[in-house]
Amino acid sequence: MMVATYELTLQTKGDGDILDVTRQVGSCLEQSGAKSGIVVVAVVGSTAGITTIEYESGLIADIRKAFERLAPAGVAYDHDRRWGDGNGQSHVRASMLGPSVTLPLVQGALALGTWQQIVLIDFDTRPRTRRIVVQVVGE
Repeated sequence: MMVATYELTLQTKGDGDILDVTRQVGSCLEQSGAKSGIVVVAVVGSTAGITTIEYESGLIADIRKAFERLAPAGVAYDHDRRWGDGNGQSHVRASMLGPSVTLPLVQGALALGTWQQIVLIDFDTRPRTRRIVVQVVGE
């Protein structure tokens, strides 16, 4: 069994920016040489999350609207009162989505559906440089 760890650095626009990272994760997988196991993709930070979606404009708009309904901007958050940084909704949204996704590695490929991509969603209220850790555990 082997463990290979990689780091991706991405610039986001913040405010619900959704970036397809499938290709970059695939490059890490190729570098590892693993043929079976699992791949963990995790964002470092508390105002962004990782998931899989069909990366197309309609669903991107739907996801942004859904998170706005669940944790709206412009309402009072205790986090904002405590720290004064105005991104309470960003922390709540990221905690609902989660920081990582774990995917099976089968015959050297990620077990993804035809229309399924790995995405980073940056919920923060400003552009950010985001670090994503990709860890391949397999053989």
